[in-house]
Amino acid sequence: FQAEDGIRDRSPSRGLGDVYKRQEQTFFCTIFLTRIMKIIIRALVGISAVSVLLYFGLTSAQQRATFTPEQLEMLRIRQIPGKEGLYLMPGFDGSMSGGNIAILVTEEGVLIVDNKYSYSYDDITRQISTVTSQPIRYVLNTHHHFDHAGSNASFMPSAQVIGHENVRVNMLRNFGPSASPEGAPKITYSDQTSVHLGGVEVEAHHLGCGHTNGDSVILFPSQRTVHTGDLFIWGDRMDGSTMAPFIDYYNGGCASDWVTTLDRLLELDFDTVIPGHGPLLRKAEVRIFRDKFEQLVSRVGGLIADGVNRDEIAGQLDISDLNWPLAPDRVQAIYDEFSRN
Repeated sequence: FQAEDGIRDRSPSRGLGDVYKRQEQTFFCTIFLTRIMKIIIRALVGISAVSVLLYFGLTSAQQRATFTPEQLEMLRIRQIPGKEGLYLMPGFDGSMSGGNIAILVTEEGVLIVDNKYSYSYDDITRQISTVTSQPIRYVLNTHHHFDHAGSNASFMPSAQVIGHENVRVNMLRNFGPSASPEGAPKITYSDQTSVHLGGVEVEAHHLGCGHTNGDSVILFPSQRTVHTGDLFIWGDRMDGSTMAPFIDYYNGGCASDWVTTLDRLLELDFDTVIPGHGPLLRKAEVRIFRDKFEQLVSRVGGLIADGVNRDEIAGQLDISDLNWPLAPDRVQAIYDEFSRN
């Protein structure tokens, strides 16, 4: 990953007048953008201000992060131990390092799962070129978010991009933390599909609702390895904060079915897990995550049954033992979902 500080001024040194002028321009641009955001927030009837601000915050995260040498080493491509032909470009969060990328190298070409941000294409292709000279022929999407499918459009001239049918729908609709509509996959599937490359089969499964309504898990049967996308995440972000499940309600996500979706995932034959974000793990951690999510929805449902209202739900919900720091608006969103059912 090559971090950038932005566009650098290559002209001779300027006077203080020019500096102050640039600062003034920046100030008024900030005021203008703030006013535009307020107008949008007021116009979007039925959508909370928090959700709109979340949208702007997530999309702005596509600006390149600056990494230390130690962090760059954490993000370097590496072979997955004991899994022939399978590599990983790690990702630990949505705002700095993006999602995990699985890379299958065969004698007929390369297949990758997810592709981080819109600016990540050059770094992905450069890193993959250090382990193979084979071209990238297939790109599979676990879902449509900008930190997982951001480079779809850059891969399209030379590779087939494949995703669930709702990935395409959500990308074209382009609301919330979506990758660019230009990258909407032209090859889609509904329940299950397979890619055969170099004598190796790769399976994509849509197992139900969860993080979004278009989540896929990508199974490498020969390697007994699965990429879960954000149906399963684990651990801390690169800034040290702890991740928690995110339900993208504006793109069909749901809490009520997430556990069932994970149960279907656990029925697949795998022993190694590539989460949407986080380190390589085993099947046991998916079971732990599944049980924690079951506790979350059970406790929210129990409070609703006891008559706790929307304004009180976040304060009444005790999930400290789950180690998932859910913001109050996210707890209220689950309350809203359960109240509709």
